[in-house]
Amino acid sequence: MQTNSSAMPLRILVTGKNGQLGFELQRSLAVLGSVIAVDRENCDLSDPDAIRALVARIQPHVIVNPAAHTAVDKAESEPELAHAINTIAPQVFAEEAAKIGALLVHYSTDYVFDGTKDGWYSETDTPNPQSVYGKTKLAGELAIAAANPRHLIFRTSWVFGAHGGNFLKTILRLAGERDELKIIADQHGAPTAASLLADMTAHAIRQVLQIESVTDSQLTDLYGTYHLVAAGSTTWHGYAESVVELAKAAGVPIKAAQILAIPASSYPLPAPRPANSQLSTQKLQAAFGLCLPDWHDGVAQVMTLLSKK
Repeated sequence: MQTNSSAMPLRILVTGKNGQLGFELQRSLAVLGSVIAVDRENCDLSDPDAIRALVARIQPHVIVNPAAHTAVDKAESEPELAHAINTIAPQVFAEEAAKIGALLVHYSTDYVFDGTKDGWYSETDTPNPQSVYGKTKLAGELAIAAANPRHLIFRTSWVFGAHGGNFLKTILRLAGERDELKIIADQHGAPTAASLLADMTAHAIRQVLQIESVTDSQLTDLYGTYHLVAAGSTTWHGYAESVVELAKAAGVPIKAAQILAIPASSYPLPAPRPANSQLSTQKLQAAFGLCLPDWHDGVAQVMTLLSKK
């Protein structure tokens, strides 16, 4: 285990600094130590040698990797690139972290499941990804577990924030341009704020490192894969309705008079989406002593931020 003296602040390497989650992580992790955030210009994650050189140069105590090939439909036509970024890059980060005794934090997705289960998915449910994106993300999880036991993997869904592009911002724009919106109403999940993910990540890292420092050993029972999403569940249609209602209350000009519910079959896309993306967070809450807020809270907070811009 890599030690950290008071003379040497904790060094935290964060990838994807311009993404929704990478942006929030720079804020949340700053209280733990020195954050070195990089983007594609600093390190091409499709290049394993570039990753190795980056880790060797920075010698981080913690590596946090939110960067991914997240263009779900585009991944269907460029599987090699998706594999390089979503599978090989996490494997290399895990290998390099193991060499220097660093903790690796990585993020995965509801797309590792096929979405056919009734009820909430737990971490013990068997994955069955149906898309290139889901398959490469699952392969990344397995590669990390094989290369470095000292890791945390957080599966999440429907991420949004005030920074970057996402469904919430798309709905705001379209609702201001169109008379009606047609939104899928037979896919279920939890809209999860990037700020929530970042704050929970900081909490988990702090807890792992504190217990390790007391026991002077690796706390293996906290390592592993967790589901990390906001509480509650909705559909894309219900999510859109909530966004539009909040926008109206904030005085945002809205043109759309109707938000029509449609089935996913009416809006075919290259990559199949899970019909059920409901992820149980009981394991996470029990392990880290957390109580996760309802998804409505995160949406309201982001809407407040956007309305002030």
